[in-house]
Amino acid sequence: MDDSGSGCRHTVEDDPIDQFENAQDAALTLRPDVPVYCFRPEVLRQDARNFVSSFPGKTAYAVKTNGEPIVLQTLADIGIDTFDVASPAEFAAVRAVSNDAELLYMHPVKAQSDIRLALEAYRIRTLALDHEDEIAKILRIVRALDLDPATITLFVRLQTKGQAAYELSKKFGAAPGHAVELLKRIDKIGFRAGLCFHVGSQVENPETYERALASADWVRSRAGVDLAGLDVGGGFPASYGYDPRGKKPVVPSIEEIMERLRHDLDDWEFSGLPLIAEPGRVIVARSLSVIVRVLLRKGRRLYINDGIWASLSDSWTGKITLPARFIPDPARKRRTGNAENIIPFKVCGATCDSVDILTRPFWLPETVETGDWIEIGHIGAYSLSLRTRFNGFYPDTFVEVTTPFESGEAPEGFAAIETMAD
Repeated sequence: MDDSGSGCRHTVEDDPIDQFENAQDAALTLRPDVPVYCFRPEVLRQDARNFVSSFPGKTAYAVKTNGEPIVLQTLADIGIDTFDVASPAEFAAVRAVSNDAELLYMHPVKAQSDIRLALEAYRIRTLALDHEDEIAKILRIVRALDLDPATITLFVRLQTKGQAAYELSKKFGAAPGHAVELLKRIDKIGFRAGLCFHVGSQVENPETYERALASADWVRSRAGVDLAGLDVGGGFPASYGYDPRGKKPVVPSIEEIMERLRHDLDDWEFSGLPLIAEPGRVIVARSLSVIVRVLLRKGRRLYINDGIWASLSDSWTGKITLPARFIPDPARKRRTGNAENIIPFKVCGATCDSVDILTRPFWLPETVETGDWIEIGHIGAYSLSLRTRFNGFYPDTFVEVTTPFESGEAPEGFAAIETMAD
């Protein structure tokens, strides 16, 4: 990647945000009563560069993971020039930071008006699908715009199943036999044909990609068409915490996954094709944390000013354990209990919805009280994308922090964070 970027680029004209060394400094300086996002641009740059240098093909950042302007601008500034987009809003978000970035429209099912907008206004030339009706919609627009089909690549999404925290094979993907027919139809019309798959989010087993490649090879051998490329999707895992009462999870590092993936690509003879990946979590998860305030302590239950309808949806699904760090309010002079005694607290969100309770507890010092703060780490992936305005709660305050969440004293809640090799 070229740190200088290339071509004509817009700049996101936001007001400068406050900068702090760490979240504790931010909390004690601002004393916020609303959630505050701590953005770590250098962590984002490091994790993005790490992925790009490891993957043997084109990196297309998945905008759905986190489409905040400061995130997209940071990625564009270090040379990320390809983005996986799924909607007109995501087209526009990328164009706001880069005029010449390549947009890959990899949502398999699209509105016809959105297809026209993509092809005509945004000049997108790579799209995905998993059904013949989608080919017909695209072809109708291509003919209306008098475009040459040979300039457009249509990727057939293949249905796959793997070991991941979030399974993504239930909604999209053509069965292998169906994928063969779709590839033949695309090739016959004159489009360029590609294959893609998505093994799930937060992959737990490096062998998952090998099984998808085996299926892709079966399809390729029976379709008998020249493939313009292979898109291996996302799924690359990020580091999170774990419940100290349970077994420590074994999360493969990006280096382990890439070593196995490169080997499998060679074995299945895909390494000679143009390759694309759509990473999300692995790039952006560590770059953001959120400072929340304890609105009330009620026994072993904490009520905070964020929740499942805002930044903490991952803590509701039960799939992911977020690491937490206690930030005591120095204004509170008297506390009860032992600060060395770490205990589990049930955490309730800010809304009046009784469902707004985190599935997994936070382990914190028993001295935590009303008015204290908690920094919740590694929330860069999906937390901001999925937040809602339910009950009028919508976190939207950002500060910049220079040190990684893991720096300094260990988080009390989950002291041993699963870490990825640098």
